[in-house]
Amino acid sequence: MRKQILGAIALIMMGLGACVSKPQAPVATVEATNERPTSEKPAPLILISIDGFRADYLDRGITPNLKALADSGARAAMRPSFPSLTFPNHYTLVTGLRPDHHGIIGNTMRDPRRPDERFRLANREAVIDRFWWDDGKPFWITAQAKGLKVAAMFWPGSEADIRGVRPTYWMTYDEEMPHPARVAQVLNWLDMPVAERPDAISLYYSSVDHEGHDYGPDSPEVNAALADVDQSVGQLIDGLKSRGITANIVIVSDHGMAKHQPETFVRIADLLPEGSYDLVAGGQVVMLDPKPGHEAQVNDILIRHKPAHMTCWPREKIPARYHFGKHIRVRKIVCMADVGGYIVAPSRDNWMPKPEGGSHGYDPYDPHMQATFIASGPAFKSGVRLNTFDNVDVYGLIMELLDLKPEPYDGTAKVFRPALKD
Repeated sequence: MRKQILGAIALIMMGLGACVSKPQAPVATVEATNERPTSEKPAPLILISIDGFRADYLDRGITPNLKALADSGARAAMRPSFPSLTFPNHYTLVTGLRPDHHGIIGNTMRDPRRPDERFRLANREAVIDRFWWDDGKPFWITAQAKGLKVAAMFWPGSEADIRGVRPTYWMTYDEEMPHPARVAQVLNWLDMPVAERPDAISLYYSSVDHEGHDYGPDSPEVNAALADVDQSVGQLIDGLKSRGITANIVIVSDHGMAKHQPETFVRIADLLPEGSYDLVAGGQVVMLDPKPGHEAQVNDILIRHKPAHMTCWPREKIPARYHFGKHIRVRKIVCMADVGGYIVAPSRDNWMPKPEGGSHGYDPYDPHMQATFIASGPAFKSGVRLNTFDNVDVYGLIMELLDLKPEPYDGTAKVFRPALKD
């Protein structure tokens, strides 16, 4: 019955394109330079994020459409950047910069230049404020300056006028938007007149991550979400075929997922005296500042005595492999929970994570945090299995597929050479 309802929604959305496909206007117009004739433009790029899609999910046998794309192109496990959280890694994927360089260092953060403000997912005003994003330059800014058009569906950062620019077409985040409607929107963009049609489109799915948080990565609920997203990708492929559109499809995720280990949960209030520290937020990675006069006490507890189930560093001594600790938003002490753990912040209702659930944000080198990479289309060879690479490399691939010169970034497109046709 649910599939019938979703199918009906898709038909309605396709038939009433004006209801779903009317894009928000960019806050600033980018003046096109060196605009290329349509005949010379590369195949359209569709960049899909499946939030929380761990690399090994692809081998569960319940995602045939994604598996077919991988078999017809390239696949790899991909290492997220530290911290392995949603907003930092989505912005890394489209800028090629580490969080320490692009400034989105967490899902929740504060900046000493604005001490009374807090960036967090639920703070709409902060999410659309370019102040938080301007250290990075996502690919759509460069693309639009070169005469290309970009459409973004829910990609973190796409709602802000970064450096005064939004994507050509963008949408306010709507978590409840059904998957068929999301696919209908992508296809409606591709149905636009040639002069208005996007050259690159992003599409975002959140359900796999949500079910992983609520029920854990090995749950039936995660498997159902995987199957549902796979069906949606199948609808997109069918829509492209019916239109005779050959696109380069790049599918990524921002991080993996690990099952909670409740015995390793740590309450920060059980470690540090009340009033001795200023905590940004609880989670898998937490950042805090000792309050004046408590520096020695907090450092002694968190760093010298090394409490169980977490590792803490002064920001200047965070391991080099994490490429983290220099941005102005990083606090004086950074702590990371053991995989499956959680560092719980004080709260009025004594909130705790769901014991049966799951989390990410842990060591990017842990296999549970590995993200997914799939690429298929006219630019790619078939049947290629790439070695694990860092997600900072994806930006270079995006720019190559769009035939654009990348801005300076922290990765390299060389890792994709075995997968790309000459």
